Amino acid sequence: MTEETPGFDEKPDVPSGATPDDAEPKAAPSSEGAAPAGDAAAAQVAGLTAQLDQVRTALGERTADLQRLQAEYQNYRRRVERDRITVKEIAIASILTELLPVLDDIGRARDHGELVGGFKSVAESLETVAAKMGLQQFGKEGEPFDPTIHEALMHSYAPDVTETTCVAILQPGYKFGERNLRPARVAVAEPQPGATPAGQADKDSGAADTADGKESGGPEEG
Repeated sequence: MTEETPGFDEKPDVPSGATPDDAEPKAAPSSEGAAPAGDAAAAQVAGLTAQLDQVRTALGERTADLQRLQAEYQNYRRRVERDRITVKEIAIASILTELLPVLDDIGRARDHGELVGGFKSVAESLETVAAKMGLQQFGKEGEPFDPTIHEALMHSYAPDVTETTCVAILQPGYKFGERNLRPARVAVAEPQPGATPAGQADKDSGAADTADGKESGGPEEG
């Protein structure tokens, strides 16, 4: 049998000075590595944006809470101040109410001419202090009767009044601010039943005179 000489694998010619690796063809660079890097950057940006939105939401909630607390605090301060003023007014009104009988005695002493000497000076000082604290006296003769501030102790009829009128102040009334500490005790008079008020009578008389003049003063027809 004829022996076959073992063959050799054929290799491309390699230039002198080159390594065997240089003879092998190099694969073209792939762009598959760039795509994952871009996706990762986009995912990171999206995550940061989500975190920023969460921070903004939390900041808005904390700001709203702070504004609400500030409003509640302002309301609390106003309520405390209002209560403080109310308590102060109640205390002053209570003190002034206790002084009213003393002021009545001073008024009666003045009416009888007994307010003289050192007693007069003390009485006037007391009235001045009460006025500075806000005490106001009311009730005058001739003013219309008002049941909200007047208390009628005497009643009569008078032909010269057109409505229920205070004709005498038996005891003055006092008030402190908007608080009525005591009504004015008065004597009132009402118009006489069946009587025509003076002003209305004058109007009726004038109207009658005018009518008579028209009837009798016209020219005669020839």
